[in-house]
Amino acid sequence: MAEIPAIEAKALVKRFGSTMALNGLDLCVPLGGILGMLGPNGAGKTTAVRVLATLLRPDSGHARVLGADVVTQAAEVRRRIGLTGQYAALDNSLTGRANLVMIGRLSRLGRAEARRRADELLDRFDLTGAAGRAVKTYSGGMRRRLDLAASLIGRPEVLFLDEPTTGLDPRSRAVMWDIIRDLATGGTTLLLTTQYLDEADRLASQIAVVDGGRMIAQGSPDELKDKAGQDRVSVTLAPGTDTAAAVAAVSAHAAGPVAVGAGDRLTAQVPAYDGITTDLVRSLDLAGVRVTSIAVDRPSLDDVFLALTGHGVAEGAAQHQGEAGSDETGGPLADWDEGATPQGGEAA
Repeated sequence: MAEIPAIEAKALVKRFGSTMALNGLDLCVPLGGILGMLGPNGAGKTTAVRVLATLLRPDSGHARVLGADVVTQAAEVRRRIGLTGQYAALDNSLTGRANLVMIGRLSRLGRAEARRRADELLDRFDLTGAAGRAVKTYSGGMRRRLDLAASLIGRPEVLFLDEPTTGLDPRSRAVMWDIIRDLATGGTTLLLTTQYLDEADRLASQIAVVDGGRMIAQGSPDELKDKAGQDRVSVTLAPGTDTAAAVAAVSAHAAGPVAVGAGDRLTAQVPAYDGITTDLVRSLDLAGVRVTSIAVDRPSLDDVFLALTGHGVAEGAAQHQGEAGSDETGGPLADWDEGATPQGGEAA
């Protein structure tokens, strides 16, 4: 029997008035690992997460999480997932420990178990020292870690992380990355939405590129980079070097014309294979060309997005700004299911 996907969505459609937030979204996430959902603001990422987490009902199409339908078996889905949204779902007046105990009780843990689980997570997220302080005194990074800890109270099998590092400083962001990797290593399946290209590249084993409410590509980071075309070589010539000879040496390996830029810097697209740098160095040396640097780079995920959509992620975010309705901007949730809890599990 084939393994049931952790997350499966087919032809999801969701409208908010005249705004089409999801436009036939398809998605398949196998058990284990991290799927990065990459796209600009307004692309449909948050709406997709809300549908998959049973917080919104799709207008059409269907979705399953661990084999359970998100509409007809919503309680079963909630029992097995966790969710960390874009904004921390915490009570600012309560202490960190009290917040976690409250979420544990809402997830139907007994008092003793909720306290034990809270202390375990406070230690895991390096928050024990601040456990007795009101959350309103926490830094942004501490609040984000506490929010993620809250989503893990019920030991979810699938965890949705909606732009979990937005607004964090570099150190706090690196800490969150380490936590996310540890969760994946421990067997949790994670769906991570982000518009940070480096975040998707470093964390995700698979990436789904979303634009205009539909998935336009899915694969590993390297597979998607292959869609952007050839690798790119950059050669900086030493002063007094014969530029024509250097262009001829690089052209022997290039997949297109060699451009000569300021400072005698040559750039060109080259085939992607492991020995390309060695071959370039040999050709330049045989031609008597002296260089100060040479680098061969794979296409970036921004190159991928540009190749697939005709615009980069940042440009796409600007185009979508204000168009998302309820998507990335926290607009109306007229059909919010009040039986759902923010961190997963069933409502008490």
